[in-house]
Amino acid sequence: MCWEYFDKIYCISLVERPDRRKEAKVQFNAVGLLGKVEFVLVNKHPFDCEQGIYESHILCMRKGLQANAANIVIFEDDICFDRFDPETLMNSIDFISTHATWNILFLGCMVKRSSRTGNRSVLNVQFRSLCHAYVLNPQFARRLVTIPWRKAPFDDMLCDLKDDSFYAICPSFAFQSNSRSDNQRYLPLDRFRRLCGGLRCLQKMNEFYHVNKTLIIGIHILVVFILIGMMAVLQG
Repeated sequence: MCWEYFDKIYCISLVERPDRRKEAKVQFNAVGLLGKVEFVLVNKHPFDCEQGIYESHILCMRKGLQANAANIVIFEDDICFDRFDPETLMNSIDFISTHATWNILFLGCMVKRSSRTGNRSVLNVQFRSLCHAYVLNPQFARRLVTIPWRKAPFDDMLCDLKDDSFYAICPSFAFQSNSRSDNQRYLPLDRFRRLCGGLRCLQKMNEFYHVNKTLIIGIHILVVFILIGMMAVLQG
């Protein structure tokens, strides 16, 4: 199985959320990962959920580095898989195993832009948000563990790096489930996302737009010209 390529695979989970771990195991089993994932149990931060999330990701990186892992996979326990394809994963493994300058490979995320690479299953991306499933190059992990908590969420910290060595699998197959967020600060946003179909739907829409951006913009321009032409005819 292609997951064997990865040295260390972690899943962050709050001690008090065995329900999430139970569901995560169902998801991992569906893609051949059950038994290969180490759950990293953490206590909820006493006053700042974002700091707790940040420190949990860093903890996983430290564990992977201490184990001398050649690559590190990190999941969050609200993970869910959709349209998983072993061939797509294998193509992405071929990419990171032969590409010297990659830092992160996202198995699913939201992006600000994307562009094709020479690999049909991998996009070069400008990261926007969502860190529920990603692979880390250990050299980059060593850099991240030196960055202390600065009152910025983990996603925002990565976004601010504006790193041109961030990549994402396409089509993505890792999503966040619709389970209620543990981050009290973002509960209104969490409810809004659910009304929009959930993060899975929003992530797919984000991916579709950026992959087909030129075509979508072209269609919009064409529609505008058609409408202008129709108005000119009606006025004439």
